[in-house]
Order: sequence, then C-alpha cells, then structure tokens
Amino acid sequence: MSNAPITQSNNHTNHSPGAGYKQTEVGVIPEDWDSSKIGDFAFVTKLAGFEYTLHFDYSKSGPIIAVRALNIKGGALDLQDVHTIPKETSDALPRSKLKKSDLVMSYVGTLGRVAVIPEDERFHLAPNVAKLSVNQEEVTPAFLSHFLNGFQGQKNIFDAAASTTQAALSMRNLRMIFFARPSLAEQRAIADALSDADALIESLEQLIAKRRAVKQGAMQALLTGKRRLPGFQGEWETRPLSQVAPLQRGFDLPNSKLLKGPYPVVYSNGMLNYHNACRVKGPGVVTGRSGTIGTVILVEKDFWPHNTSLWVTSFRGNHPNFIYYLYSRIGFEQFATGSGVPTLNRNDVHAFEVSIPTDKTEQTAIAIVLSDMDAEIDALEAKLAKARQVKQGMMQELLTGRVRLV
Repeated sequence: MSNAPITQSNNHTNHSPGAGYKQTEVGVIPEDWDSSKIGDFAFVTKLAGFEYTLHFDYSKSGPIIAVRALNIKGGALDLQDVHTIPKETSDALPRSKLKKSDLVMSYVGTLGRVAVIPEDERFHLAPNVAKLSVNQEEVTPAFLSHFLNGFQGQKNIFDAAASTTQAALSMRNLRMIFFARPSLAEQRAIADALSDADALIESLEQLIAKRRAVKQGAMQALLTGKRRLPGFQGEWETRPLSQVAPLQRGFDLPNSKLLKGPYPVVYSNGMLNYHNACRVKGPGVVTGRSGTIGTVILVEKDFWPHNTSLWVTSFRGNHPNFIYYLYSRIGFEQFATGSGVPTLNRNDVHAFEVSIPTDKTEQTAIAIVLSDMDAEIDALEAKLAKARQVKQGMMQELLTGRVRLV
C-alpha cells in the first residue's frame, strides 16, 4: 500500500493553469512535471506481417501466449480465451517477444487497450498489438500504463489514430503520443496507489464470481430436490409448466403511445421504460418471447408486460420468488425457434416438466435462501461500482497532479 503524503492543489481546470501549473500537450500539469513523447522513453514495435505469415501457426500450440487485443481489458491481461504458440516460434522472433514490465497496446480496431506484462518467457505479440519497452530509469511501466488508460491518455491515443474506416494507429504516431512524466519517485507513488485500487477491484470481482458460482450450485441442488433444507421431508411432484405457472404473451405498446408514469414496462431484455398505466398486478415473472430469449425477470410491483415478452398469468398457489428462480434455472433459450429473430415456442415451454415441492412453505424457504444470496451479490456489486468510481476519481486527480503524493 502507498503511504506517501498527499497534497492537493486547487487547480481544477485544463484551461487556466494556476500558480505552479502549466498548460501542455497532456493538459494542465504541475510545473515540475514534463510532457514527454512515448518514443523518447520506450522502444516501440509490432509483429510484422511477414513474421506472422512465416512463423505463426495457431494449430501448433505451446507454452507461449500470443497476446491479442481481446486479451487486454481493464488495464490488465485477460487470459480466459488465449491462443498459444511453441517456444521455438517465439524464440525465432526476438524483436516481438514480450518481457516482464513491457507494455502492450492494441492499435487496430479496439484501439488503446494497454496492460503491463507480468512475467518473462510466457508472452509474445500477436497481430494488431504493439510492444512498448520502457526505459525504466526514467519511466515506471505501471505509471505509463495507468496514464494511457486514463482519460487524457485515451484522448491522445485516439487523436493520434489515423482517420480510416477502421481505427488504427501507426507505430510512428504511437511514438509521438505525449504523456505526463513526473519524477520517478512520484510515478512510483501514483502507480502504487492506483495498483492498490486495482487490487481491491479485482478482489471484489473474484468474490462476486465465487458467490455467483455458489448461488448456481445452490439453485441446482435446491430447485431439483437433491438437497433439502432442514425440517422439510415432504414429497415433490412433477408437472408440466402449464400446470405450475403458465405464460402468456404481453401487450402491445407502441412508443407513440408510451406515456411516462410509475409503472415499469417489461420487454424481452428487461425493464426499459415506465408507463402511466399497468396491465398486471405485481409481483410478476416475465421472460423474453421475441428477440432476447432466456432472461427471466422478477417484477415486484404492478407492471406492463410488453408484447416482446411472456408473463406468468397465474402462480397457482406457488411462491412467485420460487417460480422466478425455477424458471431462471430452466434455460428458456432451448425452446427458441427461428434463425433471424429468435422466438420462444410457448407450447414447448408449457409441455416441459419440472418437479416442485408440494409443501408451499418449502418453496418459500428455498426462495428466501436464494434471495439472500442475491442480496449479498447485489451488495458486493454496489461496492464494486463504488470502488471503480473511486479509482476513476483517483486517476483524474493523480494523473494530472491535482493531488500530489510526494
């Protein structure tokens, strides 16, 4: 964690620098900072087309990950979907090998994604990604990555991109991009502070993913009767969905007839509008009929189900929240028909059989357990959103020198 002292300036404009600040190619920065070009402090290169043609063959996998643009997300490497190459292929192309602390930047299409390589002998450039090998006696790689991922850095990257049908950045223009350069000590302090914020965000993302996986496991066990909650031993019965909670097409509501009001309008992909009238008393359960198939929505209050959706006309004594979780688990997309705009086949849905507890109190208990899990996930997602917001504020303050750490 960074323990550097913090000082704050009252300079909050990029138009009229105050005392101790100056206007530069990267906006208003402290007078003791420099506005520098990437090419003056980093070796910049890419994988040449002939190198790719002669050497790359993704059918020959190996231990070296070829870093593509889709592998750079949120200022870090995302290795969920990777292509690999043999080590001998990487060794044959030393100029485009990636070492620890190199920066990678996407320069075609998905422009300006930047991350730092975390280790040696594991990564190599793929097409459309550039390498920036930084002079670490003058520039901290993590600081430069944070700057380029920030507002001013992204603006400078896009300004430097060629105006073509597909956004692209030449290596020459990449080298000409300006970045703010404080002292090395201040770069390290800023990078440490922002990396701490990244670590918090990553830990929350991992915790949310874990909680979602736990919830999916609980749904699989509780909604099939494989696991029973304490105190429940009653029988479960198997019925077609038409006898559990039947579905009906929603109601037409053209945009020209939409009048703002308190009642949510539920489309196939969620609650996207509010109307001054409702057609169904809440609570309700809605799923997509046309377009977006598979999403199931629980509506707590009175609402208008749009004609792109199907809504539960009767819960037949079953607990609405239990039906919501039961229908969420089924995967209604399996009943979609049509190759253009998919449509849910209601007859197939109604014929699908499920087992449910005959004791309605068991349904309630299951719904409470799953609702509590959802509430915990919602709270974590709110904390994650706040952490991301705080980091954005930190970047705006620290990368412009409005807040000083040394």
